[in-house]
Amino acid sequence: MTRRSLPPVAEEDAIVAGRRRSIAETEQAVQERLGGFELQREQMAAIANIHRAAAAVRQHLENSVLRPHDLTWTGFVVLWVLWIWGEAETWSVAEEAGVSKGTLTGIARTLESRHLVARAPHPDDGRRVLLSLTLEGEELMERLFPSFNAEEAFVATPLSAEDCLRLANGLRAIVAQLEEHGEERRRQLLDGRDLAPRRSGRRSRQ
Repeated sequence: MTRRSLPPVAEEDAIVAGRRRSIAETEQAVQERLGGFELQREQMAAIANIHRAAAAVRQHLENSVLRPHDLTWTGFVVLWVLWIWGEAETWSVAEEAGVSKGTLTGIARTLESRHLVARAPHPDDGRRVLLSLTLEGEELMERLFPSFNAEEAFVATPLSAEDCLRLANGLRAIVAQLEEHGEERRRQLLDGRDLAPRRSGRRSRQ
């Protein structure tokens, strides 16, 4: 039977009396609420459970291997980007980490204060900033990542190696769909209108 879960927005309301609702309780609530709608339920279940799984994995990793190093999930992702790609401009690091430049500024300052990240002016334009890992940052990632990967393996314990490959390929296909067709789809849905500003006043990237 296909498992069904709450759409992402509803997930934020799925904590009651200090206890997070189980996936079975969530599925029952979804069925009761949406039983009368004509929906593409398998697709809804897939996307909603991507959100739920991502949130659960992030929480587990933050509270296990990252907390002893006083790292948040986003802080770790920034270190990962710099570890994999090397020195990069702030806009590129923000893009790869999936955060705004404003959010990256705060994270980079924290990591810099811990001597894990270094800033430098761009050689061609002093207004642009380059980020890179320090020696301490490199050493931390080399120590930390084996433990991080061990927890990735723990999280994926219910799946065989073949299951993991199928899941990875399925998720890669979703990412590719959005990379190749997402912008065109958004323009169709907006029907030529500009995106409304976010509550912060910052406009989303188009």
